[in-house]
Amino acid sequence: MAGRGVTRTRFAPSPTGLLHLGHAFSALVSAGKASPGQFLLRIEDIDRDRCKPEFEAAIFEDLAWLGLEWRQPVMRQSDRMAVYRDALSYLGDLGVTYPCSCTRGDIKAALSAPQEGALIHGPDGLIYPGTCRGRSMRDLREDDVIRLDAGRAFDLIRDNMLSFRDGRAQVLGRDAFLSGIGDVILARRGMGTSYHLSVVLDDAAQGIGLVTRGLDLFDSTWIHVLLQRLLDLEAPDYHHHRLIRDEDGKRLAKRDDARSLRELRGQGLSAAEIRALVGM
Repeated sequence: MAGRGVTRTRFAPSPTGLLHLGHAFSALVSAGKASPGQFLLRIEDIDRDRCKPEFEAAIFEDLAWLGLEWRQPVMRQSDRMAVYRDALSYLGDLGVTYPCSCTRGDIKAALSAPQEGALIHGPDGLIYPGTCRGRSMRDLREDDVIRLDAGRAFDLIRDNMLSFRDGRAQVLGRDAFLSGIGDVILARRGMGTSYHLSVVLDDAAQGIGLVTRGLDLFDSTWIHVLLQRLLDLEAPDYHHHRLIRDEDGKRLAKRDDARSLRELRGQGLSAAEIRALVGM
C-alpha cells in the first residue's frame, strides 16, 4: 500500500476500443479519490487479438485532454506474463485449479438438462456445472482453460465467509459464492491468464489501496477477495461507482462510437463539458 494516510488508486482500461463517457467518469472518480501524486494508469492488454496500439495511444491522449496526470511508469499487463504464470503454478500446487475443455455450448447444454432447473448467470456468464472438476493439472492440454476450484479454495482458507470494505463491510458466504459465482476461469485460451487473476496481482504489485470500479463488477470483487486470500495478498478497499447509461438506460460500451471521447471532442465539447455530462 502507499502508506498510512495516503490513498493510491488506478484507472486500468483495455486498449480494445476508444474510451467513452463511462470511461471518463471512472477515470475521474479514481483520480478524484487519490492522494496527490497517487493516481496510476495501467494498460490491461492481455487480449492480444483485440488490443491495438492506436487505441492505447488514444487512451493517453483522451486522459490528458481531460486534464488527468498519472505516475510513471505505466504498467502493462503484457509485460507481466511471467508473474501470472508463477501465480497459476502456485495455485496449482495448492490444488485449487483444474483444466477445462468445455465450450460455452457445452456448458449451456449441460445446464439445460431437465434436472438442472433455471440457468443461473454469474460474473463470467453461466455458472460452470463442474464437468471437468475431476481432471488433474497434469492433464492440461493446449486448448484448455484453467479454472478455480472454488470449493477447494474455501477449504484452504478455513473460512466460510469472505468480506471487503466498500464504504461499509460487505460479506458473502461459501454457499452463496459456489451457487452464484462458481468455478471461474483463471487462464483463458490463448492468453495464459484472465482479468480476475491479473487484476489481483497487479493491484497488489502497484500498492493500490482503493480500487474504484463500476457497479457491474461488484460480484467480480468476491472472486478477487478469494484470490487475495489464497495468494496471501493484502486486500484493498473498494468503491463501486454508478454506471453511465444512454437514453434507454443501457450501460455504455466501446461499440458506442458516438459516445467516444474522441468523437465528442471532435464535435467541439470541452473537457469541462464532458465532466458536466457525467455529473462531475
